[in-house]
Amino acid sequence: MLNVRALKSFACVIATALLCTLQSPALGERPNLLFVLSDDHRNDFLGCAGHPVVKTPTIDRLAADGIRFKNAFVTTSICAASRATLFTGLTERTHAYTFGTPPLHRDWVTTSYPALLRDQGYRTGFVGKFGVNIDGKPAQHMFDWYKPLNRSPYVKNVDGTKRHVTDIIGDEAIGFVKRSVDGPFCLSISFNAAHAEDNDKADHYPPPETEKSLYVDVAVDQPRLVDTFDSLPDFMKRSMNRDRWYWRWDTQAKYEKNVRNYYRMITGLDRNIGRVLEAIKDSGRSDNTIVVFMGDNGYYKGDRGLAGKWSHFEESLRVPLVIYDPRVATNDQSQTTDAVALNIDIAPTLFDYAGVEIPAHSQGKSLRPLVENPDADWPRDSFTCEHLMNNASIPKWEGIRTPRYTYAKYFEQDPPFEFLHDREKDPDQRVNFATDPGYAEALQQLREETQRRLAEQRKQRRD
Repeated sequence: MLNVRALKSFACVIATALLCTLQSPALGERPNLLFVLSDDHRNDFLGCAGHPVVKTPTIDRLAADGIRFKNAFVTTSICAASRATLFTGLTERTHAYTFGTPPLHRDWVTTSYPALLRDQGYRTGFVGKFGVNIDGKPAQHMFDWYKPLNRSPYVKNVDGTKRHVTDIIGDEAIGFVKRSVDGPFCLSISFNAAHAEDNDKADHYPPPETEKSLYVDVAVDQPRLVDTFDSLPDFMKRSMNRDRWYWRWDTQAKYEKNVRNYYRMITGLDRNIGRVLEAIKDSGRSDNTIVVFMGDNGYYKGDRGLAGKWSHFEESLRVPLVIYDPRVATNDQSQTTDAVALNIDIAPTLFDYAGVEIPAHSQGKSLRPLVENPDADWPRDSFTCEHLMNNASIPKWEGIRTPRYTYAKYFEQDPPFEFLHDREKDPDQRVNFATDPGYAEALQQLREETQRRLAEQRKQRRD
């Protein structure tokens, strides 16, 4: 015979447990969102990525407790276009913004992740390098709190005290966290580091004072693949990639000085990420704050005899990407995934975490399934990439990266110049197979697929 009193007691226990579950941060509250962006930061310039010199303990800890994307890329390797892509979830071919173009179209501004999250009740904040000229004002359309801070110079006078802009960004971000006490927040921190100070040829990478004593006696890693420079076409040898190599990397003494300072700047931004995370912890919200860290483009740092980014090689396209969701339990203290993640995925990912519908025009995908299960099926293994900025020193190109091949067409050359890299046979991209008869069929397929995809992206533009 059933014990009615026992059943009622059991039902009460179940109801109480269910109520507690529904009220937990994982299910009952929208999470806070922290998106952190570094500048000119290649994917392997992290301790957790196995770099032998540079120290990034905060990002390493996020990767250990979250997930690091080993195959993260940008679709355009330059800060202006890439940042527009991060906000909108659209490629440069669609959003049509880079240096020297009209402002980012109002349709893309009002459907950017900060604009839609603010519409849905998030307190949105931004501090650091904005880098996008938009139709309208950021503070009007996107952010409740907007604090642009740029380099030139990196060291600024604040109330009579010299402060590095990396530390000022950290200070301002902490202030936002302390003031955001009601409802969920979405804070975007955009560091200028580790971008060089282009106007200062003597001190390209001025680090924060705290990091100046680091890496003094460490043997810096030497540039790779410098012997491949001679095989590049003349238009690349004369490009800005080579001009800035002479600025920063052309002698051993200059190379060592600039590399050490570049690494110091990366460690400085890592320290400030840690400061912000500590403020979130002190506010009692670390258990419900998702952190996304990414770089805006890759960086040659003297590899291949080149500087900057802009072109189609892996060093230019690959970026770091780490996502940490404290609500996801992990037993593996260094989870990674081989899935191909792109900068077009950031906006959809933030929408997904916030419970906001992803706009139908979005070209990216939410990375949340991979955070929750690194072995989840992932529908992407290739992507188009391009660089369309009007600059005589930076050749325009368009192409595609597949699991095996990288194809790039520098279409303004006369005649157009094509690269075809077989990364299975030649992972360092030393050889251009575009003129090899054995690759004729693959080359034609890649040409056609590139044009098909870019035509679809072009249809979505707002002219």
